[in-house]
Amino acid sequence: MDELLKQELAGLIRDMKDPRVGFTTVMDVRTSPDLRHARVYVSVLGDEEDKQATVAVLQGARGYLRARLGRDVTLKYLPELHFELDRTLEQAARIDALLGELDPEGGSEPAGGAAEDEE
Repeated sequence: MDELLKQELAGLIRDMKDPRVGFTTVMDVRTSPDLRHARVYVSVLGDEEDKQATVAVLQGARGYLRARLGRDVTLKYLPELHFELDRTLEQAARIDALLGELDPEGGSEPAGGAAEDEE
């Protein structure tokens, strides 16, 4: 069901006419076990202010989006939508930067490295 909601919401958000929504991608949808709530994780192109503004617009459009979902998808329960920024890419970039700062002299060079090849 999460994948169905993800696909439907992606289409609905793409069709929104509000310019503040901009370049928004639905990354993931996770419904609660009782199917009453759905967390919608979105990725937004832009700076932090743009991202927060987009999430605010989507939060404000929850009723509209939920009503459109109700027309397009037949579900026993139509979950309440809760939009959040997906920080996965930012976290991955941070981890990559931290790994890039590691000292290569700290034993991370593979055995049989360049020092042995020079002999």
